[in-house]
Amino acid sequence: MPEQSPSSKRRGRALRFGAACVVMSAVAGYVVVQYVTGGTGDPGCRVVSGKDGAASYEFTPEQAVNAATIAAVGTNRDMPERAVAIALATALQESGLRNLTHGDRDSLGLFQQRPSQGWGTAQQVTDPAYAAGIFYKHLAKVPDYTGLPLTVAAQRVQRSGYPEAYAKHETDATLLAAALTGTSAATLTCDGRLGATTTTTGPAAVRAALARDFGRDAVKEAAAKAGDAEKTSASTGGDVPAAETEGRTVTLPVSEGTTAEGRSARERGWQLAHWAVANASALHIERVSYAGREWTAGNTDSRWRAAGASSTEAAGASGAGGGTGSVRIVTGQ
Repeated sequence: MPEQSPSSKRRGRALRFGAACVVMSAVAGYVVVQYVTGGTGDPGCRVVSGKDGAASYEFTPEQAVNAATIAAVGTNRDMPERAVAIALATALQESGLRNLTHGDRDSLGLFQQRPSQGWGTAQQVTDPAYAAGIFYKHLAKVPDYTGLPLTVAAQRVQRSGYPEAYAKHETDATLLAAALTGTSAATLTCDGRLGATTTTTGPAAVRAALARDFGRDAVKEAAAKAGDAEKTSASTGGDVPAAETEGRTVTLPVSEGTTAEGRSARERGWQLAHWAVANASALHIERVSYAGREWTAGNTDSRWRAAGASSTEAAGASGAGGGTGSVRIVTGQ
């Protein structure tokens, strides 16, 4: 076989190099898109508008967990829904709603907060509950922040080099805030696919996660109303109060009346129900019931449906299956 000429070899190397560049460019483009949109794989979760049903936003289970934490911390501080939307839009822009361990200079976490600028230690700012809390603390100091354009309010806290960037996330953040504060009912779903996990699952994990996001006092109040205040989670050293638990089911009583921000019991119930769905993959939650509606992991469309007779009977007339008195969470183990 005749030997290739030097020019032919050069052309071959050039073609191979060109092909490699095209592949690398495609991969780089995909990575950039995933970073900008916060994507980390298949979306898995979806939130829709409770008003017209036209607007929607798809996101990943990882993003859902972080968004639910941000909303829970906000409502526990009696921050209004608008504050939660501002926080969610900020986290969407800064990290794609992912708890990043890297960033510009020493920026870390959901909000890319900098330890060197007094936001807390590296360990603190990569704790989603802490990061959300310190964000709200600064936001509350912004005069009339609820009346400001979202991007202006966020910028007053973040002091970003791209002050207009938060605006593009307002629609998605508003949809998420409505669902995760409970003002929009049965609007957040996830497919609930169970992946590999290194975390504890089952009722103990649900109780611990509730305490993490809503605070021990909030979970203790729910436990007391269930007549179960003395129970604790053995997996957390006995210091996390438990809601009422039976087998694989965690029942969260929903307090009647309104909060300081005027939130109703029904809104609190839907917040807890949506929180559970958002955490379904991470905590291996199979079913969530509230106000006569039920979400089940693994359904093709993962919609909220009318609760079945078994759910209604198990929950009782005022329970999750038949009324608004409690949220019922069934775990996989």
